[in-house]
Amino acid sequence: MDEHDTSYKLLFAHDRMVRDLLAGFLPPAWLTRLDLHSLQKLHDGHVSDDLRGRHGDAIWRLCRREERRPLYLLLEFQSSVDPFMALRVLVYTGLLHQDLARRGALGTGRRLPAVLPVVLYNGERRWRASTRLGPLIETPPPDLEDFQPEQRFLLIDEGACDLDLLGHDNNLVAALFRLEHHRSSDEVATVLARLIKWLAGPELASLRRAFLT
Repeated sequence: MDEHDTSYKLLFAHDRMVRDLLAGFLPPAWLTRLDLHSLQKLHDGHVSDDLRGRHGDAIWRLCRREERRPLYLLLEFQSSVDPFMALRVLVYTGLLHQDLARRGALGTGRRLPAVLPVVLYNGERRWRASTRLGPLIETPPPDLEDFQPEQRFLLIDEGACDLDLLGHDNNLVAALFRLEHHRSSDEVATVLARLIKWLAGPELASLRRAFLT
């Protein structure tokens, strides 16, 4: 795991960061269906060895507003483009579902919960790899299309975001993106001043240390 992945894993172990990520970068229609204040991080004791060994980033659970059904959030941090990212996400999702079924942690009717895989990418080059598994699989024989696996993930490409629209609404993730892709030393100073203000208070001491690290 490189320095970027390690630092992001540290930052996104805090529910405030995950909440700001979802609030700032999910489509508004999705947000109306989610209770962002119900976020709970799955710790090692709740994740199988297989999943923990392959997926080293963050897994969170939150409630869907209707019927309080759970949604699992898989966060993957990337500093380089992986052409087979969709395949990795398929494996992570399958391992998570398998683990939940093994532990008897399924919902009503023993149905597998919905999973939202999010890839957070901060590389200098723009992401060009497919966000779907389908294009990575050779065209199957006629009538066998329905037997092929499919998987998609939500890509958040930091460098493709409009920096002028980020960091003005008390969103810590937007401020992080501006620091990562700053255009001048003055911009760094401006963002740091906002972070100092937004991270004040004893309840944010742990997150403040994560930013400093």
